[in-house]
Amino acid sequence: MLKLEGVNQYYGGSHILRNLGFEARLGEVTVVLGRNGVGKTTLLKSLMGLVPIKTGSIQLDGREIHKLTPYERVRLGVGYVPQGREIFGRLTVEENLRMGLASKPGGTPVPAELYELFPVLKQMTGRRGGDLSGGQQQQLAIARALAAGPRLLILDEPTEGIQPSIIKDIGRVIRRLAERKTMAIVLVEQFYDFAAELADQYLVMERGEIVMRGRGADMEADGVRQRMSI
Repeated sequence: MLKLEGVNQYYGGSHILRNLGFEARLGEVTVVLGRNGVGKTTLLKSLMGLVPIKTGSIQLDGREIHKLTPYERVRLGVGYVPQGREIFGRLTVEENLRMGLASKPGGTPVPAELYELFPVLKQMTGRRGGDLSGGQQQQLAIARALAAGPRLLILDEPTEGIQPSIIKDIGRVIRRLAERKTMAIVLVEQFYDFAAELADQYLVMERGEIVMRGRGADMEADGVRQRMSI
């Protein structure tokens, strides 16, 4: 579904992403791990088109997308949940979800499935997003990204600042989405246990490079936990 080859990205004179290449497959969760400042968020912003890449290619379902605008990528099936959630605090839950349908024809209803995945949102459709707890806002941000039915879902540290019970709920939703085999999921995460539980494939980044990669089931044996603690 997603394929990167030779991706390089710079901020001014700083070389941020260094010759990155990997594939993310339908029905799998690809987890990207690494400490702060190694380029994880820049990678996701490059996938979304929020920052340009200098060289290399990004392909979605065989089509090159690295020259497309973010809204064009959304129309092709890319969903993005940014770090910090970035929901619209003054809009209601329902209005936030409708923003996720901006690329669809007018009058497209909010998919009922979103309320099945996140029942708490059904109880709060008329409440303003800014009045929700951090965990509820995170669920809203994920539901908003899912509203348009993406084939690639990108999540940037969805457990950050979230209480343990909601972390478990979010993990169950991510696994359920992957098991449907209708989308590829790329998850940036620093919480090792959450990542290890979900990963079908893992990538470890340091200084803008992928320094380790493998199957999720092998993370412990490969020493990923130790690598993350250094």
